[in-house]
Amino acid sequence: MKRRDFSLAAAAVTLAPLAAHAQTPASAFKAGKDYVTLGKPAPVDAPAGKVEVAEFFSYNCPHCAAFEPKLEPWIKKLQPYVAFRRIPVPFVGNDVETKQKLYYTLEAMGKVDEFQMKIFQAIHVDRQRIFGDAAVIEWAGKQPGLDAKKFEETFKSFGVAGKAKRASQMTEAYQVAGVPAFGVAGRYYVDGDLAGSLDRALQIVEALAAESRKG
Repeated sequence: MKRRDFSLAAAAVTLAPLAAHAQTPASAFKAGKDYVTLGKPAPVDAPAGKVEVAEFFSYNCPHCAAFEPKLEPWIKKLQPYVAFRRIPVPFVGNDVETKQKLYYTLEAMGKVDEFQMKIFQAIHVDRQRIFGDAAVIEWAGKQPGLDAKKFEETFKSFGVAGKAKRASQMTEAYQVAGVPAFGVAGRYYVDGDLAGSLDRALQIVEALAAESRKG
């Protein structure tokens, strides 16, 4: 979802599995057309020898919800040199900090893999009104597999608040125009609008990650 007038057609999501393909070299894609090279590198948290790939998303974004079933298997097939992370953006909806804290609470509890799709399902399919801090805490308290007390303590912690703030800074550093979108190695930005589709965006991300590994 764009900050302004997101084009669903330009970032169309197809839920069919990605076709098998040999990794396309980065030279097949054009900077400024298929992806953006940042004028100022963004910070990265990847360990030495790893290439960071970040997905920018929002739980409030319907396009992110539709994309998630395709993204999860793609993540599992990434090359061993890729360090993948998610970054919840400070736009889409009126409770953006709440949703950022929700993600980082799950991350701190080691529950992202278990609950990422469940949250999208609850908001966009079941139409549950999980809006604002109190509603998120209430929702979490009803979820099997989540320690309600630990969730609330973590959700309200300074550590989670700090990560939410950093996520906002990273969103600005990558100049994220809409979600879902990707940052690669602190140097490149890709989204469905630039790539022409989210399928193609994933191919570009793979190619840029491989190129970044070369140094």
